[in-house]
Amino acid sequence: MMTSITQSQASKLLHNKFVVILGDSVQRTIYKDLVLLLQRDQYLTLSQLKTKGEISFEQDFLIEGGRLGFMNNGTNYKEVRQYRSGHHLLRFYFLTRVFSSYVKSILEDFRRGMKPDVIIVSSCIWDISRYGPMSLGYYKRKLHQFFSQITSIVPLDCLILWNTAMPLGEKIKGGFLVPGVSRLGPFLRHNVTEANFFSCMAAKEYDLDVLDLHFHFRHSLQHRMPDGVHWDALAHRHISSLLLHHIADAWGFDLYEPAASQGQVLQGYTDFEPHRNRPERPSPRPLQLPVLQGYTDFERPTTRPERPRPRLLQDLGYQPLNRFPEERGRQQLQYDQPSFDYRLHEGGNNSFRADDRCMRCRRRRRPNRRRPYPSRQPRHTPHGHPAYRW
Repeated sequence: MMTSITQSQASKLLHNKFVVILGDSVQRTIYKDLVLLLQRDQYLTLSQLKTKGEISFEQDFLIEGGRLGFMNNGTNYKEVRQYRSGHHLLRFYFLTRVFSSYVKSILEDFRRGMKPDVIIVSSCIWDISRYGPMSLGYYKRKLHQFFSQITSIVPLDCLILWNTAMPLGEKIKGGFLVPGVSRLGPFLRHNVTEANFFSCMAAKEYDLDVLDLHFHFRHSLQHRMPDGVHWDALAHRHISSLLLHHIADAWGFDLYEPAASQGQVLQGYTDFEPHRNRPERPSPRPLQLPVLQGYTDFERPTTRPERPRPRLLQDLGYQPLNRFPEERGRQQLQYDQPSFDYRLHEGGNNSFRADDRCMRCRRRRRPNRRRPYPSRQPRHTPHGHPAYRW
């Protein structure tokens, strides 16, 4: 099982990195857990999980939307948050659709402004529930538009990580389920499974990284909240561990390597200088083989050395007993052919004998096939009883 990541490991991994998170309310809680993890080893409280659009959360600040605007559950809701410290920068954008004019403006900010190092994006539930009966078909088309645009704008060294939607409950309730689309609740979890499969295939076409959260939490439904959509603090800490382990593997970063002291040079890198590649490890020493039968450890034998021939019993003076007479030795012994072929009787055909035991049993076979065995009767029942007339 994957070990939960600590504050020191997360701070070291995201040192001098710009991380952008795009998505719905589940992605917003992922952003909150990462912000809290970069400061201390604690879990989110229930009020922090439920609150949205607050002015400040754990020393971050609200840039746009949320409490600064009009709080609503419509498709035009916006919320932009940012956490900034001396060596970390995290930003969150709330999305109600994977590709729209609002998403185009966000990508244009990436083109003109600061380039992100990591983009964690997910958008599914709002797309397939709030845009009419053909929402699933529109979602598949918008995915290709989003992937083609983001891959052409961000630099090649930017890690784009697509998260699949998490499992939904049978009975769900949330801000995206307005009274007009509440009838889709029982069927929405099946549509999410189909949408996740298509989004994974589309991300693979554009060579993007995929983290299948639906797969990881298919057997952890006890951590799902009563609304059937959101998840508790333990689940979000596990999501943060999955994300950071994936980022560490993509960058070749060893999370469990002991940290260097301040200002110490580590194979050409200082602790103030960010690096993307794992330092080269020393190659193992060659195996030293002992000298065997005239061969050195630098020369490999091509033929196997001949083993000594085992000593025979005749060499030790052993004489076997002659159990057969000399005129009928082992080589000259011939067995007499039987005068009667047991497979055939005197007539010459393959029929069985009349006194064969099998035939006697066959003749005694009961003619009634419908009741193959008689019902068991007591011992004192006379043989003239009707039950024996079979």
